[in-house]
Amino acid sequence: MTTYCVHGWVAPGFEEVKEEFKRNLLERRERGAACAVYVRGVQVVDLWGGLRDSDRGMPWEQHTMVPVFSSTKGFAALAAVLAHSRGLLDFEQYVGTYWPEFAQNGKDQITVRQLLSHQAGLCTLDTLRLENISDLHTSEVIHKLAGVRTEWLPGTKHGYHAWTIGWFIGELIRRVDPKGRSLGRFFQEEIAEPLQAEFYIGLPDSVPDTRLARIKGIESPLQLLKHIHEIPIPMLFGFLNPRSLTARSLVDPKRLVANGNFNLREMLAIEFPSGNGIGEVRAMANIYGEFASGGQRLGIHPKSLQAIEASATQPTSGWYDHVNRTNLAYSLGFWKPLAGHEFGSSERAYGHPGAGGSFCFADPDYKLGYAYGLNHVGGHMDNNPRENAVRQALYRCMKQRGV
Repeated sequence: MTTYCVHGWVAPGFEEVKEEFKRNLLERRERGAACAVYVRGVQVVDLWGGLRDSDRGMPWEQHTMVPVFSSTKGFAALAAVLAHSRGLLDFEQYVGTYWPEFAQNGKDQITVRQLLSHQAGLCTLDTLRLENISDLHTSEVIHKLAGVRTEWLPGTKHGYHAWTIGWFIGELIRRVDPKGRSLGRFFQEEIAEPLQAEFYIGLPDSVPDTRLARIKGIESPLQLLKHIHEIPIPMLFGFLNPRSLTARSLVDPKRLVANGNFNLREMLAIEFPSGNGIGEVRAMANIYGEFASGGQRLGIHPKSLQAIEASATQPTSGWYDHVNRTNLAYSLGFWKPLAGHEFGSSERAYGHPGAGGSFCFADPDYKLGYAYGLNHVGGHMDNNPRENAVRQALYRCMKQRGV
């Protein structure tokens, strides 16, 4: 079908990336997607294809924007890196120094580093009791999070703060920013606009619906059965036990973050830094590419880049994530490479996957920024075979070029 043609271009030497992207659409049942890569500040891959709205047969176009779910967390973390670079935020300082209300109920010794690295034990949703989509962006959420108790002694374990980490980063930004801006506004004015990169945490009304990819995801038990093989067995068992940290941290009883809700302007317009970032995929690669290549345009201090390129600090109990139920490495809001969850060319890489298979990351070794976004959401995260095929092709090309 002509609707599944691949559009865009690749620089000489990156032809294999285009071929794998084409195979995703023609052979691997990708409905619509885009992929972009920057190396040393220069774009070398800009591909898109398939359908942005498969129900209506509307093609993915050059400037289509797509939600990237938890990949948003990486962009929220980049905002924290910028705040660190400007001397506003110290990763080794106690969170309560910036946010005094946070220090209650035994949380006075939690450092910013521990919080951003998912080691604080503040991952569960038990006390939030959200009823409506608008509740995802309210001061009441922040008030409740300030009062919660930890699930474990901070620093001894880690577990994915799937919903809460974005709110925590956002409140820290608001507290330390001299202008008192929200994370979405801070990100837009200090990162996206200077880089002319169209990515938002909180979609403005000025963006028309015709530019938005429509998400198709798991919305019924039957669809879940079709994707159940994509969900790791330990995590699946965790979902089935309502008392587990997995269920208490990830299960959304009101289905506020159901895949279909990401087609609603109401959902996309709020600032939910853990999951509703949306933009052009090339913008995402551009942003990571800026940090990967030294951050000169944004004036990022080398010490801040060194902090996020450093290896993750292992909790005292090991790499096992007590929410995702697998070994993972986190550092300062990012995923870091670990056996079984490798990306980039070394431990210096940092980024974040999103539900269904999006992935955005920086590889400082190659000064490379990478992004893959899609609208057919299943059970994959970093193990999405379609995204993986494109990423592996990219690194074969990089090695062949000797970059």
